[in-house]
Amino acid sequence: MSSYIPERAMFIFAHPDDIEFSVAGTAAKWAKHGSEVTYVVLTDGNVGSHDPEMTREQIGKIRRQEQAAAAKVAGAATCIFLGYDDGSLEPSLTLRKQLVKLIRQYRPNAVVCGDPNMYFRGERLNHPDHRAAARAALDAVFPACEMRLLYPEFEAEGIQPHKVNFVFITTDQELNHFEDISESIEIKLKALNEHRSQLGDIDYSDRMRERASNIGKQVGLAYAEAFRRFTVTPLPIPEEEVIQ
Repeated sequence: MSSYIPERAMFIFAHPDDIEFSVAGTAAKWAKHGSEVTYVVLTDGNVGSHDPEMTREQIGKIRRQEQAAAAKVAGAATCIFLGYDDGSLEPSLTLRKQLVKLIRQYRPNAVVCGDPNMYFRGERLNHPDHRAAARAALDAVFPACEMRLLYPEFEAEGIQPHKVNFVFITTDQELNHFEDISESIEIKLKALNEHRSQLGDIDYSDRMRERASNIGKQVGLAYAEAFRRFTVTPLPIPEEEVIQ
């Protein structure tokens, strides 16, 4: 636990609704307290329908609209779609380069992503796109986004290298950070409910509250989201705290 609120934060995930199901409570809390929050959604979720009348183009458009609405509910300043196809995402060099450019442009202090090693969570299998998105995000964060001689064409555009301070990985392994979302749990649920094409008539509110409550109980909080947090570049020590 901590009271740290990043000045700028970037959430990088595979599909529309991934953020809402996992970390939107953290996004909404940080945004509420002044963080400039950017969502980067790698695919359009364009195979996310079992309706025989639905096309990839139609569901992709619907899911973009739902994600944009959910981001607005959470207070995200920007929601970027990279437009990859759902179900075939790979942590390619092309994707890494795109993410490096976005990180250098938006200059997040904190990047939030999934776990590249998570093949299952509890009794549920994990989507391969989730792992691919997580690996691409981490590979972009370090060392790529801070290396000046990598992608020098960005510098020619005035886009400078950037050092991220922290990476927050949503996982259930080796947890070392719990974000108190007691003040933002209802915003998270409201954002999730924007994804009507995926939820149908199911109300996930009770089970989402239960999940957040169970995480919170581990550290004495009403509701929480859990992470494995890595320090990539330590924050500078304020001058008043430096011992002369």
